[in-house]
Amino acid sequence: MNHSLKRYFERLCGAGAIVLPLSVLPLTAFGQQPLVQDLSSGSSGFYQQTQRQESSGGNLVLFNQVQEHQKEIQQLRGQIEELRHQLEQLRRQSQQQYLDIEDRLMNSASNQIEQSTPEVEPEAAEQVVNAPSSRNVSEDAQADYQAAFAHVQARQFEDAIDAFKAFVSDHPDSSLTANGYYWLGELYAAEGELSAADASFSRVIEQYNGSSKVPDALYKLGLVKARQGEAERSRELLEQVRDDYPQSSAAGLANDFLRQSAG
Repeated sequence: MNHSLKRYFERLCGAGAIVLPLSVLPLTAFGQQPLVQDLSSGSSGFYQQTQRQESSGGNLVLFNQVQEHQKEIQQLRGQIEELRHQLEQLRRQSQQQYLDIEDRLMNSASNQIEQSTPEVEPEAAEQVVNAPSSRNVSEDAQADYQAAFAHVQARQFEDAIDAFKAFVSDHPDSSLTANGYYWLGELYAAEGELSAADASFSRVIEQYNGSSKVPDALYKLGLVKARQGEAERSRELLEQVRDDYPQSSAAGLANDFLRQSAG
């Protein structure tokens, strides 16, 4: 019996030597296989994470560029405002220069017939009405003109404006009509209504070119343009007075103004 058991175990062990390695091999091989995880599926996959990172990086670059552009625009706007401010200062300085020159001329020209701000001697109204340009004027026109001019004497400028406006409306064909528009220009300038003064002086020049008031209207329009900041147009008008009406008192004033403004 012992001999039979011995042989049985030998056969059993022999078979085990073959079976055991086969039973262990799958476990060993399984332990040696690399663990692979599928990252391509699911909302937090590797590729989607990479894409989100790239998108975030691109948005940040774009945001920075927009910020830089906004800063540049703000800087440019600041520069534009500064240039506008400097231009306005230059315009005001130029206008003030002309005003100062005008004031000096008005103070020094004792022989000037009519000042920029109307100041008339008591006898002036009668002299104006009796001037050569007012001959053959109707009695009504003369009376209305004298009444309007009386307001100028009294420095009642608003009343004078109303009176001269009524005069040129009621007597559009009188030889004194040009004088009426001229005095409207003077009065508007004295009141600081430069656009209205411009229109009145221009009407004398354009519609009554045969009037003796044209040289004065040209000169005064040149001063108005200077006060409006139109230096080039002012110079053209003053040169026109000097060249076209060299014997007039307005030509001498215009020449003085041009000489002093150039200096």
